Amino acid sequence: MNRRDIVVCLLWSAVLLGRVHAQQTGRVYHVAVVGPNVQPSDMSEASHDQAMARLFGAFFGELRRLGYVEGKNLVVERYSDRDLASGVVRRNPDLIYAVGPDLLLAFKAATTTIPIVGITSDPVALGIVPSLSRPGGNITGSSADVGPDIWGKRLELLNEAVPKLSRLGFIITTTALGKRGLALLTEASRERGISLVGSPLQSPTSEAAYRQTFATMTQEGADAVFVGDEPEHFPHSRLIAELAETSRLPTIYPWREGVEAGGFMAYAFELLDLFRLQR
Repeated sequence: MNRRDIVVCLLWSAVLLGRVHAQQTGRVYHVAVVGPNVQPSDMSEASHDQAMARLFGAFFGELRRLGYVEGKNLVVERYSDRDLASGVVRRNPDLIYAVGPDLLLAFKAATTTIPIVGITSDPVALGIVPSLSRPGGNITGSSADVGPDIWGKRLELLNEAVPKLSRLGFIITTTALGKRGLALLTEASRERGISLVGSPLQSPTSEAAYRQTFATMTQEGADAVFVGDEPEHFPHSRLIAELAETSRLPTIYPWREGVEAGGFMAYAFELLDLFRLQR
């Protein structure tokens, strides 16, 4: 997935909220960056994880292009979803950048004044904003959602690759986004006469939880695996691909990074085309 334009959109959202270039004022800005299941050390351009470096590298690279340089006129505090939203809010940053609907919902409940930008699925269906045309409040950003039909399309493609698919395992969490995804997958599977096996992962996820989930799916006779689109899975792309290979289970991913990590197949959209910023 190409994230550069999403990052540009998020940063210019902050500008639209009344921010001016730091080099013009001499002010030092304070940004809180919050990622689900992401180690704070990976939220930088220097991350050893290729996917994380691509996401956060673009973020900080665009900040630098706009004149915000960490260590000079920018202070960045990094948090994972294991930190309480209220704790981040008490630090009173100028801007909060959050990835995923559960984090956005937590920050929505914690503050009505600090500007929040983020990437989420359908923000209306998940209760983040009342409407896309009049979101109101202090939350803005980009929606990485092309509608519920993409779940059926992914399952259709996986079924073409695995014609005898009758029992489908899934990697989906108990988050708000995960519950919505599981409902859509359940409906798509029922229409095709495919049974689901396994159970949702508790969030925050862990390596042990993924290993146990694959062991359970194998024991229950899964023919293939469907990975949900929660951002919690993103840092574990390589682990999921390795477990799928070891278990000999064809797996479909919602991002191309799953294939780049060694996975079987993916059906995704390019965020570049959906969220190109018109400057």
